[in-house]
Amino acid sequence: MANIDGGPGTSDSLKTFGAVLKVFRERAALTREQLAEEVIYSPHTISSIEQGRRMPPEDFVERAEEVLDAFGVLRVAARNVARQPGLAAWFRLWAQLEKTAVTLCVYECRVVPGLLQTEAYARAVMLDVPPPPTEKELAERIAARLARKELLRREPPIALSFIIEEAVLLRRTGGDEVTREQLDHLIECARLWNVEIQIMPLRQPHHAGTDGPMQLMETREHRWLGYAEGQQTGQLVAGRKDVSLMQMRYARMRSQALSPADSVELLKRMRGEL
Repeated sequence: MANIDGGPGTSDSLKTFGAVLKVFRERAALTREQLAEEVIYSPHTISSIEQGRRMPPEDFVERAEEVLDAFGVLRVAARNVARQPGLAAWFRLWAQLEKTAVTLCVYECRVVPGLLQTEAYARAVMLDVPPPPTEKELAERIAARLARKELLRREPPIALSFIIEEAVLLRRTGGDEVTREQLDHLIECARLWNVEIQIMPLRQPHHAGTDGPMQLMETREHRWLGYAEGQQTGQLVAGRKDVSLMQMRYARMRSQALSPADSVELLKRMRGEL
């Protein structure tokens, strides 16, 4: 079995690839030793890759992709082993995967989802959270976020579902003018045939999303992945049981939130009150 020494030092993208490899290895219920036999690499090498201390060789990626039935995620993660300016390290893989998704579902309780943000709203959010970015960092982050918005009108189209807490919009991030523009943009996005926006009302005694924000994605192979994010961290969810649980919660939230039509009416009323 091959063993790899040397290679680049630990980087955010290497750590991300290692974490994704571990997720799919555990999903397949394989130990490092068992995976080593299947991919013809040493357990030491697999440990190093999972810890973000080794660059994954191309043949390793291909073998692991097949053995772990990772439906293309490991290949995408391997291409992502490089810095992408403007995107948080823990989010880069998900941002790459969403480019080829056929369905994307997003629940947010902190801010307007990035795919729906205006430039002014994005700038306000980025400047609010310490530490303050440099001008270069701010420009990179805004450019990366705006580039992701191309997904709304991608060909072939992607089915997009968003559930946003009403409280997020009542906060008026960035002030009244920024909020007016953001509300107008949400109303415009809701007119797109492939985009569904639902508002979770402020008063809702039954709420399936109290564990926090989450995203769900259907791949081209019609397999589902989940993503959850916290302070300075993000987690790809690939286990069938865990993804099923997230799907159950998202489905419940869709029934608890306002309908798409009622959500647009609420957005219009909120816009008129500014």
